[in-house]
Amino acid sequence: MTSEAEQIIALLPMKANSERIKDKNFRDFCGKPLVCWILDTLLKVKEIDKVVINTDARHILAEKGVAETDRIMIRDRKPEICGDHVSMNRILADDVASVDADIYLMTHTTNPLMSVDTICGALRAFQKARVTGQADSLFTVDKVQTRFYRSDGSAVNHDPDNLIRTQDIEPWFEENSNLYIFTQESFSETNARIGKQPMMYEGPRFESIDIDDQEDWNFAIIAARHLLEQRENGS
Repeated sequence: MTSEAEQIIALLPMKANSERIKDKNFRDFCGKPLVCWILDTLLKVKEIDKVVINTDARHILAEKGVAETDRIMIRDRKPEICGDHVSMNRILADDVASVDADIYLMTHTTNPLMSVDTICGALRAFQKARVTGQADSLFTVDKVQTRFYRSDGSAVNHDPDNLIRTQDIEPWFEENSNLYIFTQESFSETNARIGKQPMMYEGPRFESIDIDDQEDWNFAIIAARHLLEQRENGS
């Protein structure tokens, strides 16, 4: 656990309804409810003092064995910020206003494969950058180095008449929605989880699967089974 001087709160918002995959957050995913994958991981991070679950599904969580403890706080989502079209930043604003912390770490139930090492690595990188004034927030990304085209077939980031190796193309970085780290101060500046001076953090690509639709779900199951097999074999 962290000292009182450095209170770190993990925010794990989740809703009962899911548009593309019915009951997604609570479906069985390789042996346990999807929500329990990232929740169990967050609870293994000793630097995190408490996990705050902002939800309209307290009763479903109870059915899945998730209840309040000294490190889990369940907050009932206010009616005015319920629904599929409510900005995530409005939900985070409610948590930030209600639960005080020096650092907030936010993720989703749909990121089941993110590891303790990745979370700790991102947290250390942010704390170092924050102390030196180099960043006020952090978000995770995937590095992409390939040729992009517009819908009309025109090239975006390369010259078709002067092809170079893809590894020599300028890399782009895709926000992967896995992890965000910020403070009350940075959130108040932008009313968003990404502040005015953000830093990017590149974690393992294999962990960055974000389950949005059924195709993502199927792919994530394959990836999870592979990871479980590796752990069983000690590799």
